[in-house]
Amino acid sequence: MHSVDDHFAGRAPVVREIYDALLRVSRQFGAVTEEPKKTSIHLMAPRSAFAGVATRKDSIVLTIKSPSEIESPRVAKGERVSANRWHVEVRLQSAADVDRELTAWLKRGYEMST
Repeated sequence: MHSVDDHFAGRAPVVREIYDALLRVSRQFGAVTEEPKKTSIHLMAPRSAFAGVATRKDSIVLTIKSPSEIESPRVAKGERVSANRWHVEVRLQSAADVDRELTAWLKRGYEMST
């Protein structure tokens, strides 16, 4: 079994700050549970995951479920996984990266997963 805390061992303190900011904004949408996996933490809405958090030494790679492609210079990778679902990858380097734009993307993913 892996715990949420395991994902932050050996990481810079900023990584936990980013994660805590993600949880704060996500919990504004409704119930959110954390499911730690071997390589990431899934953020779960009532029905399914709406985001995945992969910790790095000094950043987070966030994968967000989206109903459509997101065109932004912030998006490192976008993959269409079904007719109405995309997985969009964004690298976060500070808690300030969890801004209004990112919160809107998370909210869309959360709504798809409820």
